[in-house]
Amino acid sequence: MGPGNDTRISTFFLLGLSKEQELQPLVFGLFLSMYLITVFGNLLILLAVSSDPHLHTPMYFFLSNLSFVDICFTSTTIPKMLVNIQTENNFITYAGCITQMYFSILFGGCDSILLAVMAYDRFLAICHPLHYTVKMSLWLCGLLVLVSWILSVLNSLLQSLMVLQLSFCTDLEIPHFFCDLNQMFKLACSDTFVNDTVLHVSTGLLAGGPLAGILYSYFKIVSSICRISSAQGKHKALSTCASHLSVVSLFYCSVLGVYLISAATHSSITSVMYTVVMPMLNPFIYSLRNKDIKRGLKRFYLMPCIKWPIILGVMKSP
Repeated sequence: MGPGNDTRISTFFLLGLSKEQELQPLVFGLFLSMYLITVFGNLLILLAVSSDPHLHTPMYFFLSNLSFVDICFTSTTIPKMLVNIQTENNFITYAGCITQMYFSILFGGCDSILLAVMAYDRFLAICHPLHYTVKMSLWLCGLLVLVSWILSVLNSLLQSLMVLQLSFCTDLEIPHFFCDLNQMFKLACSDTFVNDTVLHVSTGLLAGGPLAGILYSYFKIVSSICRISSAQGKHKALSTCASHLSVVSLFYCSVLGVYLISAATHSSITSVMYTVVMPMLNPFIYSLRNKDIKRGLKRFYLMPCIKWPIILGVMKSP
């Protein structure tokens, strides 16, 4: 190890999104609002799906899992960022940085695979409607989600363990608002060729693989929709995919922006898209034009109104 290197580092310094002190209250308020909207919106999706028996279907089972992952994903980075702004202390411990990186990779990978699983669900529903309930069984739904988590955990564990083998320079400033894997590689003084290779291979498998599956599923879906004779049938089939397509576009455009744009400032901005903006928009995208979700939310809201009069009546009765 050359001079100026230190394998026993204890902290990193997160530069954040802006160095301007007068902008910090604005950044704090903006990201706090976005975080609360993200958590509240995705939590409503979870409650709506769990409270309405009509939503106990494969599509909404996967959607509820996506909402849970989105809550965890944004909770990995934003609370620490808000604390740093509030305390005016942008330091993060080495262990904290590795932990944050581990969970961001975990939930980001799980997001990607779940989107592919949801595309497969739409493929079966539209292209094989008569066999949908048989093929997309409860057992298969659970297995697909379990595989999504297992693959994401293994990938995140592999990446984190390989980062632990690196030695870092004394310049430990991360031009980001969280501990991003690419930025960690740039700070390393040791050779990162193996790390870069593993990262590219894993990204190809866990991002490119699901993307290929999504594109194939929608190729088959579009082909199937084109064979539908009625315009109403085509519109109904397309409407079931519109929300998912919007979320996929947001996710992959922002992820590709992070890894294709090398400038750190642009990387931070594009990272905001997939770590904050996308999880915040998902509940709106899936609920605004979805009558089933609206009915589930209405049912959830009405449940306390119905239960409390019944409970009070029972308590008053002799």
